[in-house]
Amino acid sequence: MAARKSPFFDTATTLGKIIAFLGISGLSGVLAAGLLVPVAAAAGTGASASIQFFENLPAELERGALAQPSKIVASDGSLIATLYEENRQPVTLDQVSENMTDALIAIEDDQFYNHGGVDLQGIISAAISNISSDTTRGASTITQQYVNNVLIDASMQSGGDITFSGQKTLGDKLREAKLAIAVEKELSKDEILAGYLNIVPFTGNTYGVQAASKYFFNVEAKDLNIQQAALLAGVVNGPTFYSPELYPERSLERRNLVIGRMLETGKITQEEYDAAVASDLGLNITPVLNGCVGAEQAPYFCDYVTHLVLNDPAYGETREDRENLLYRGGLTIKTTLDPRAQAAAQTAINETANRETTDPAVGHSMVSLEPGTGDILVMAQNTRFMPGETPGDSVQNFNVDAYYKGDPNKPIGGLGGFQPGSTFKPFVVAAWLEDGRSLNTVVDGSKKAYPAGDRWEASCLPRGFYEILSDDPNYEYEPQNYGDTNYGNYTVLEGLAQSYNTVTFETAEQLDLCKIRDMAFEMGVHNGKSSEGEPLPVDVNVPMLIGGSSDVSPMSMATAYATLAAEGLKCEPRALVEVTAVNGDTYPVPPESCEQVIPKEIARGVNYATQAVIERGSGQLLEFGDIPMAGKTGTNDARSQTWFMGYNSAMATASWIGNWKEGNTSLSGMQIGGRTYPEIDGSLIAAPSWARYMQQIQGSYQPEPFADPPSNMINTSRQEQQDQLSQQPNSNGTTNGTTNNGQLILPPAPGGNTLPVTPPDNSGNNGNGNGNGNGNGGGNG
Repeated sequence: MAARKSPFFDTATTLGKIIAFLGISGLSGVLAAGLLVPVAAAAGTGASASIQFFENLPAELERGALAQPSKIVASDGSLIATLYEENRQPVTLDQVSENMTDALIAIEDDQFYNHGGVDLQGIISAAISNISSDTTRGASTITQQYVNNVLIDASMQSGGDITFSGQKTLGDKLREAKLAIAVEKELSKDEILAGYLNIVPFTGNTYGVQAASKYFFNVEAKDLNIQQAALLAGVVNGPTFYSPELYPERSLERRNLVIGRMLETGKITQEEYDAAVASDLGLNITPVLNGCVGAEQAPYFCDYVTHLVLNDPAYGETREDRENLLYRGGLTIKTTLDPRAQAAAQTAINETANRETTDPAVGHSMVSLEPGTGDILVMAQNTRFMPGETPGDSVQNFNVDAYYKGDPNKPIGGLGGFQPGSTFKPFVVAAWLEDGRSLNTVVDGSKKAYPAGDRWEASCLPRGFYEILSDDPNYEYEPQNYGDTNYGNYTVLEGLAQSYNTVTFETAEQLDLCKIRDMAFEMGVHNGKSSEGEPLPVDVNVPMLIGGSSDVSPMSMATAYATLAAEGLKCEPRALVEVTAVNGDTYPVPPESCEQVIPKEIARGVNYATQAVIERGSGQLLEFGDIPMAGKTGTNDARSQTWFMGYNSAMATASWIGNWKEGNTSLSGMQIGGRTYPEIDGSLIAAPSWARYMQQIQGSYQPEPFADPPSNMINTSRQEQQDQLSQQPNSNGTTNGTTNNGQLILPPAPGGNTLPVTPPDNSGNNGNGNGNGNGNGGGNG
């Protein structure tokens, strides 16, 4: 950068100019002594002190790698976001317009190709000019300016103070001069010029001629015309002072001065000069948006990726090191994101709960994983990624945990999840099957009250059981189905298909609660707010059965359902595919990490049941296309959190809509997409939004049909079911044999033929169990 005003030049007095001349003369004398060391030493002159001072100055310029932006890209290479402290795009000299080099040399150093780094004649000429006129002409060569910018860059990278020319001492100038001489011995003139053009700042965070060309004119540096090149050459003398955005008249005057110097030095003709000075500034400001706030797509996924890098010691020993690499290291971070699916999910979310027509407290998100790999394909939500209090703005990610693997030192920007409601019920069914039972077993789904003191087996708890506690001896925990109806005797399969809370509770009462919790945990369900250094399972209590005990993130639920889709193979969510630096260095990324956590047969049994949700349960009216699909709706007791989990062998998606700002305040009456609803559950909004998403990506993901479970999991004879039911007591103490309408509710027979049944209400359900000292009741369909 050209030398800024020295304090010597600030006075307009004759005395000040004389002092300035003496200072310049002294500098020239020392430089001359240094350059003529052998002659001076032989003569034994009085210049020995100057020689010694000059000789003691550093003689080698340490040039670090220039800061370059990092890019986060999707699986197809499309840009997600650019991250930088300095927007710089290094180019070689043959990628720069000759107009640019001519303009720069004309205004900054017309003797560039003739001097050895320091222009003594130029120093003296500048001193005389400044004394004899009101000008404040500088004398730094392009080589010296290059050295100055390298020193500034090194200071910035080390966190030190930036020293500008106006604050320099004579010693600073001498050091700069000696380093310039050293650089001239090491590099060619073209290499110095290219180095300067790549390092010099043009705006607050736009560095180098290529980035400046794109920023001011949206053209490549190789295509700069005369007036564009002259403007940039003029700006380097004072990026703020000559800013064409802030001070267009001053910038125009400076540009025309440069064009005049190009004419004087014979680089352009009079005709070219006349045309160039007659043009306007011709700005086409095209900023490169910085960070996830300016992401081209998937800003919350972008933020998640940056947290992964900043939390991983593979990218630097300290967080400061990792930040320096991420924002200055020129990384290309290739990710698992599918742009087409991401766009489809974002469109579905916007159509369902866009921020302009939706209460700011209502959040909507989707996250999709690929079963068998854990690749994160989609991460979208309805808020704008922007810090601040403006309604609809948030940098909090609805889809992920609060901390990476429960480590409080590794935040990942997430809220930490929400109550999952009835999306937890398939894990109850999984534990049922693991216990060697059948989906066609009939259980008592009648309305039942569980009194204070009632005990449930829970081997992991200190006393080996969970007890319903209350200070009120007359207290009873009484879960209800949606609409307080559809009580009766149902198979476990039909209980899940219709999401009947009473069936879930009766099923779980025959099992070990800890086995249910542990099976969910093995598949990926954990407390999204875990901060103990590792993921923690959800709390063990009765509300757990219908998703009312702990908050879990959509990513956690998608992981578990992807495990079912992959027939028990659990894969850790994975975002990073490859990380490379501009110099070709690569950085390690977490590999695919998959483990068989439940037997294939158990997963197949659960998939058989969740398909029934789609075929005749709460998902039967969804129009998502002609592909194999299973799923489960969910709503917590307060109706503040609603879900739909949709999955097949190719993709598992968590669609969530809930109140993220006001705790468990119901969504009822809140505006969602310009509408209000008196009562909301997972099948009403979250599920149809997921279906819109699926419709848009038809053909992109071709799933395999679900495999059938072993016959013993689904083939229970009608007589066996009657016998099982007859042995189960009703809540009134009598035994069963029929439902309250005189018929058993049976599942479809193998092959898709439906046995005669009395069709139940398909409207879903709501667990209205009252809370107690052990946790709040919750859950629904």
